[in-house]
Amino acid sequence: MKRRSTFPSGDPRYYQIGVLSSLLCYGIFILEFGVQWQHAVAVVSTALTVQWLAGRAHGLAGFDPLSPLITALSLTLLLRTDSIVLAATAAALAIGGKFLIRVGGKHVFNPANFALVTLMFASDRAWLSSGQWGNTTLLAFGFACLGLLVLNRARRAETTLAFLGVFGLLLFTRALWLGDPASIPLHQLQSGALLLFSFFMISDPKTTPNAAGGRLLFGALVACTAFFIQFVLHQPHGPIIALIFSSPFVPLIDRVASGKRYAWRNPKPRSYESGNATLNKGSLP
Repeated sequence: MKRRSTFPSGDPRYYQIGVLSSLLCYGIFILEFGVQWQHAVAVVSTALTVQWLAGRAHGLAGFDPLSPLITALSLTLLLRTDSIVLAATAAALAIGGKFLIRVGGKHVFNPANFALVTLMFASDRAWLSSGQWGNTTLLAFGFACLGLLVLNRARRAETTLAFLGVFGLLLFTRALWLGDPASIPLHQLQSGALLLFSFFMISDPKTTPNAAGGRLLFGALVACTAFFIQFVLHQPHGPIIALIFSSPFVPLIDRVASGKRYAWRNPKPRSYESGNATLNKGSLP
């Protein structure tokens, strides 16, 4: 009898891990943007360790490495620091934050976003390398295609489309107001860091509103806040900072626009063993 495959093709996290891993390899070996392998190992190992420890402490059904691995890859792609301790701290903040900061059983902040902004404000030894991916049209197209693949699997495309649509409209309106050529806002939208944020951070199905209408509203809110931060307050990394300020509104949006909470479609994760008993209470965050 032919054995049936148990590969969970319906779980979008496998696609996210594949895409993010490919982007990381492309950055290291083609663009050579200077990620130290020691930092990458520290981030990944710390994220997985904190997930395991926090899962046991909260009595979760089992250990699921997929979500912390995605967070670790995102941090490795975006975070720059000369300290391996800060790199590991970022991973600990990211995973610890989703267990500690929760409303109605749902974590409020995107883990990678929470760690990035916290370290950026807390230390001058942590920063984002926003221009590391370049701004070519070909690269932007590649990011968009890979991101759409993930979004179609996660069924959370509304947040990204609303964010890019509103943010793009604001950029073109600003260019028209200033008399700038259309090539300027086009160039701004072709930022690799912006596309990485749009397709792999703001679209996180566990921290966006449950209803489709709520996700559209949330994407527009982040876009308007990002534009204000970047072009009125003249602060860099507008979208990254805007997301952490906008995320506390998600529980309020969920109360106004009810919808089904997203759940990962994956097989039962490996159970924690305590003697001969298995911990099976709780659910994976």
